[in-house]
Amino acid sequence: MAIPVALIVAITVADVLSPESVHLGPLLVVAPALTASFGSSRLTALVGGLAVAALVAISVIRNSVLTLNHESQVAALLIVSAFTVLFCRLRERHLAELAQVRSVAEAAQRVLLRPLPELIGDVRIASAYRAATDQARIGGDLYAALRTPRGTRLLIGDVRGKGLPAIEEAALVLGAFRSAAHREPTLPELRTELEDTVCWNLLQPPADPTAADESFITAVLVDIPDDGSAIEVLNCGHPPPLFVHAGRVTALSPRQYATPIGMCLPQAPNGDVDTFPFAPGDTLVLYTDGVSEARDPAGRFYPLADRLTAWTDTESPEELLAHVRGDLNGFCKGTFDDDAAIVVLRREGVTGDRNPTALEADRPSPVRPG
Repeated sequence: MAIPVALIVAITVADVLSPESVHLGPLLVVAPALTASFGSSRLTALVGGLAVAALVAISVIRNSVLTLNHESQVAALLIVSAFTVLFCRLRERHLAELAQVRSVAEAAQRVLLRPLPELIGDVRIASAYRAATDQARIGGDLYAALRTPRGTRLLIGDVRGKGLPAIEEAALVLGAFRSAAHREPTLPELRTELEDTVCWNLLQPPADPTAADESFITAVLVDIPDDGSAIEVLNCGHPPPLFVHAGRVTALSPRQYATPIGMCLPQAPNGDVDTFPFAPGDTLVLYTDGVSEARDPAGRFYPLADRLTAWTDTESPEELLAHVRGDLNGFCKGTFDDDAAIVVLRREGVTGDRNPTALEADRPSPVRPG
């Protein structure tokens, strides 16, 4: 408020000291107009009243209160101040409605994409999500984690498309995962349940007949048993997780990819469940292609695996995630064309004895059945 009041005082003094032929009083309208840009309607009304009082004071000092010139100036200032207060009030009402809508939207988005717990079982988790659509907290990427009687089960996925149009499919897959995963079906059986749910939804009449009916989700399903030092992974056409151990970063590529969820192909392969080492102290990085395919201004993809090698000695998933987020934002100059999600997992505890072959291999080799 100090600046508008200072303007009123300065304009008033300048007008009084100016020759009679010079009239600076009309400039007082600047004060309420400036106040409306940052202040409330009440503050704007107060400054407008001060401006009108200052203009009347100028008229009294100049002995021209009853002249047509000053009467018209006072009337004009009153009208402009009144309209300024009115528009300020309308803006406040609009902002209040917008804040309420945003609050409801954020609550709905938190219910849909629940924040992952920092610790689930013996696994510490850090996660981050950035939607491509402005003002949205979720889009077509998704992740979830839950406890089962024997361990922890995770899902990360990416719906075809991006932004708000993909939220419906993301909600469907997340709901199906939470409904089925705790019953502890095998990972192929869990994938089948997710597939059946998405395919059933595609058979329903669309809310928008003009929308494309093709929809599928790439995903990675992970089982982390409480007993043991290994994990099971089923990859449904998704970028392979990255395994961080002993200063090295390796991609957990599957023997055979499963078909993405929602393709609805009767003879589609279910893929192979691969078992990889995951002992205390090891780190697993799950991500969507919004991270690995993020581009810099020159069009180059973000080299996530290469960048991770610089931070393999981080003390916590939160610290590693902070490094990745800062580096990715700088790489892309803050511009993202797709939804992006990343989840960092670290098994708690002191690293125990490991299989020597797993330590010496260039990448953790899947444990072959039989």
